[in-house]
Amino acid sequence: MDHSRHIRLSSTELTPDILNGATIYGPGDETVGSVSHVHGIGPTSLIVVDVGGFLGIGAKPVAVPLNQLEFMRDDSGGVHALTTWTKDELKAMPEHTDP
Repeated sequence: MDHSRHIRLSSTELTPDILNGATIYGPGDETVGSVSHVHGIGPTSLIVVDVGGFLGIGAKPVAVPLNQLEFMRDDSGGVHALTTWTKDELKAMPEHTDP
């Protein structure tokens, strides 16, 4: 997928309603996870990413800072994000548990 043509989301679009469920792509355009939910709103938000599993079953939730993901819309309007982390790097992070 050529992400260079996709429209980056503005800061006002970085809301849970828009980001939840977004697919996360890593290096080489590999699917590395999806957004489970968002903690906070704004530049200090944490994005909880489900890594691994199948259809959400057996996935490991990890929290990453919003500024480590680049959210955008594809040609059909679907929201997704890019990261430099691989699936293995995300799986190696501590598991996130909600307070």
